[in-house]
Amino acid sequence: MSIWEYANPVKFMRTSGAVLPWVVAGAAVCTVTGLVWGFSTPDDYRQGSTVKIVFLHVPAAMMAINIWVMMLVTSLIWLIRRHHVSALAAKAAAPIGAVMTVIGLITGAVWGQPMWGTWWEWDPRLTSFLILLLFYIGYIALWSAVEDPDSAADLTGVLCLVGSVFALLSRYAVFFWNQGLHQGASLSVQSGERMSAVYRYPLYLTMLGFGLLFLSLLLVRTRTEIRRRRLAALQAREMRA
Repeated sequence: MSIWEYANPVKFMRTSGAVLPWVVAGAAVCTVTGLVWGFSTPDDYRQGSTVKIVFLHVPAAMMAINIWVMMLVTSLIWLIRRHHVSALAAKAAAPIGAVMTVIGLITGAVWGQPMWGTWWEWDPRLTSFLILLLFYIGYIALWSAVEDPDSAADLTGVLCLVGSVFALLSRYAVFFWNQGLHQGASLSVQSGERMSAVYRYPLYLTMLGFGLLFLSLLLVRTRTEIRRRRLAALQAREMRA
């Protein structure tokens, strides 16, 4: 058994249809439980109740970056092996990533205003995150602008390679530039920098929920794209007949 078997649309549709209900159920349980648990935690001694925005901001920002990385991998698979399911998966993921980026920017602004005294600052991480959103929008627009699906997949694949630079900057900008206002990583393996367990465990659960939510939406949207491609092929065949 090879992972490339799932590049076959029939195999992908059959397998994804079987696992989708379980992924949706897991996403609902983890996300709802994590958010309810997180917003029920006590106020932080320094940040007060605003710290609870972390349960939306961190998972959304994490997914915004990781979704672009996923799009990079699937785009490379398309460019190298020409598997259509991978190209359609990248196309399906882009709007989800854009929404996650918007959530990250909005929640970051709401969190930053009482902490920094401003809704926005041209901080290295914030700026690179905003540019990442523009790349998401450009990626979606390019798919819509090019009529031939294979050409659109080629062009958006190249765009994905370029945008990956800003995805990495969004994650590691605070390590490159020290003048930014944005704090370091909320979660760290270093004991002296670890978030308190009262916040850490519900955050882990919420992050898992957001990951499963993305997977659920990705499967649904990829299945839709495959059906749309099949329909277009049938219509083109009828027109030639």
